[in-house]
Amino acid sequence: MKSRERFLASQDTCPYLPEQIWQLEYDLVTELNKEEYSALVRKGWRKFGSELFRPQCPACSACQSIRILVDEFRPSRAQRRAIRANQDLRLEISVGTLTPEKLSLYWQYHQSRAEAIGWKLPSVDSALMHLAMLCEGPLKAQEWCFYLDTTLVAFSYVDPLDDGLSAIYSVYSPDYKERSLGSFIILSLIERAAREHLPYVYLGYYVAGCRSMSYKASYRPNQVLGPDLEFHDFSS
Repeated sequence: MKSRERFLASQDTCPYLPEQIWQLEYDLVTELNKEEYSALVRKGWRKFGSELFRPQCPACSACQSIRILVDEFRPSRAQRRAIRANQDLRLEISVGTLTPEKLSLYWQYHQSRAEAIGWKLPSVDSALMHLAMLCEGPLKAQEWCFYLDTTLVAFSYVDPLDDGLSAIYSVYSPDYKERSLGSFIILSLIERAAREHLPYVYLGYYVAGCRSMSYKASYRPNQVLGPDLEFHDFSS
């Protein structure tokens, strides 16, 4: 691994828990391989393009890295419904590319999130930058595209690790709410990890009290990273 710069960002209002102050530590990397990044994920780091980051908040530790135990996972009734509802989707996995179709779906998704739970709408420039950064970096993410016939209904960015798969960011169409596409993306990761004999699916940070992040605990059994930088059983 080669680092260009490592720094602690300035403090700001937490986007997950507005009553808290958050602060991120960044490491901007120019070289990174799968084994190096896998070890970092197990210590609470995440990747966004060429940026590695982790929370270093002054008075809050609500962000906890969470991973699903693949071999022990048993879907809930709602998760089984999502699997049945999406058997007609086609999955294509490739290196990420930025297309007008993906930008349009990204905008629709964020607009629906803004209406449902108050997300801030991105500008066109910030949307383009966000998607472009997801496709960049020294360790390329996989892009998982889900199609209904020829229509792109969801896409997700995934990091393959030496002990699992790590979900980075997902977008799905608000026009197919009955399909529970967000849930199906995670279930697809679990299915692929099981097929490849990988023990974990990493879902980033679980944040109790945040609607956008607390759902991750519903994929059971799972573990969260403790203050000792070891994973411990969480919800089963």
